[in-house]
Amino acid sequence: MDRGLAARNGSKMGLIVDNFAGGGGASTGIEMALGRPVDIAINHDAEALAMHRANHPATKHYVENVWEIDPLKVTRGEAVDLAWFSPDCTHFSKAKGGKPRDKKIRGLAWVAVKWAQQVRPKVICLENVEEFQGWGPLADDGQPIKAFRGQTFEIFLEALREQGYSVEYRELSACDYGAPTTRKRFFLVARCDGFPVVWPEKTHGPSRLPYKTAGDCIDWSIPCPSIFDRAKPLAENTMRRIAKGIVRYVLNNSKPFIVNLNHVADCYQHFRGQEIDSPLKTVTQVNGHALIVPHITKFRNGSIVHGIDEPLHTITAGLVSAHLITYYGNTRPDDFRGSRMEKPVATQTTENRHALVTACLAKHYGGVVGSALNDPLAAAIVGSNVKTMCMRYRRIWRNDR
Repeated sequence: MDRGLAARNGSKMGLIVDNFAGGGGASTGIEMALGRPVDIAINHDAEALAMHRANHPATKHYVENVWEIDPLKVTRGEAVDLAWFSPDCTHFSKAKGGKPRDKKIRGLAWVAVKWAQQVRPKVICLENVEEFQGWGPLADDGQPIKAFRGQTFEIFLEALREQGYSVEYRELSACDYGAPTTRKRFFLVARCDGFPVVWPEKTHGPSRLPYKTAGDCIDWSIPCPSIFDRAKPLAENTMRRIAKGIVRYVLNNSKPFIVNLNHVADCYQHFRGQEIDSPLKTVTQVNGHALIVPHITKFRNGSIVHGIDEPLHTITAGLVSAHLITYYGNTRPDDFRGSRMEKPVATQTTENRHALVTACLAKHYGGVVGSALNDPLAAAIVGSNVKTMCMRYRRIWRNDR
C-alpha cells in the first residue's frame, strides 16, 4: 500500500477518481492496492461505464467528456487523494503505423493538469504506451515532426511541476510483476503531499519467481479448429507461406508456440510468435493469437493428421524420384510444377527458376546431413537415430555460369 495514502487511514480519506474509466481494470488494481473502491469514474462512453458500473457498483459514474467535467463540482469540495488518468493511447502507439495522428486525442492528457490546477490531487498517476514520451507537435499531414520529438511531453511535465508536483516516470513490463503478458507501459507519478515516489520492486524474472506464461492461461481441453477446414480455401500463395512456416516452426521445433495474427509485419524475415512458456504479448480486443503445435501428417491417402503423442500409423514404401521443379510462376494449385528428368527442360528465363529435387536419407542429430539412396545405410540406433526420407533441393541453373 502507498505510504502516503496509508498514513491517512486514521483520518478521513480523500476521494479516488478514475478518469477515462473503461471496464474497470485500473479501478480494480487501485482497489486491490488501497483496500477501498474508487469513488468517481468518468468516461464519455456509456457502454464502457455500464461495464464499469457492473464491476464497481459503489462508484459514482459520470458519462461525460473529461474536458466538460467540472472537478470542483463532482468532488463537492472534498479533497482528492488520487486521480488516475489513462488517456487514449492509439495516436501515440507505434501500432498506429504510418497513419495520421489526431492532435486532439493526443492532447487528452492535458486534463491531468486541469485537475492539478483546480482540485490539487495529492497523487496523480498517468498510464499510456511508451511512445507517450515522444509526444510532440504534428505536421500538416498528421505525422509527428521528428525534430520536435518529446517537446510537448517536456512542456507537460513542466506544467505539473509548476503546480507544485514532484514528477517521476518509468516504463514497466507487466510480466515482471506476475502478469502473464510482456505488456510494457509508461507510468507517470506526480505527488504534492511530501512523500517520495516509490516504484515497485520486480517480483518475477531471472533470479526471482518464474514468469507467468501463456500456457498458464490456455484451456487445453478446448478443441482447436484447423485452418485447412475453412469453407473457402486459402489462396495458393498463402498456402505456400503456411507450408514454409510449418517446416520452420513446427516440424523443426520440438515445442509448441503462439503466433500473432492481426498485425502487419515482415513475417518472412522475423519470427512473429513466442514460446509457450514465455509471458503472453499484449492481448487486444481483436482475436489475434493462435496456438501452433507439432503434429504428423500423411501426404497420401487422405492426408490424415494425428498428434505426436499418438502411435505412428503404418509406414508404407514410397520414394520421390529425381525431377526438376519450377519454384516461381503462377500456376493452378493442382498443377504439377516440375518436369521429369527424361523430358526437355522448360523455357529458361533471365531469372533462376529451376531446382533439382532428389531423395536422400538424413539423420537428425550429430550434424550429419544425410546420404544418397545408393550409398550403404549407416548403423540404425533404435530410438535415437531414426532415418527419414527427406527432400534435397539444389539450384542447378545459374545465369552467371
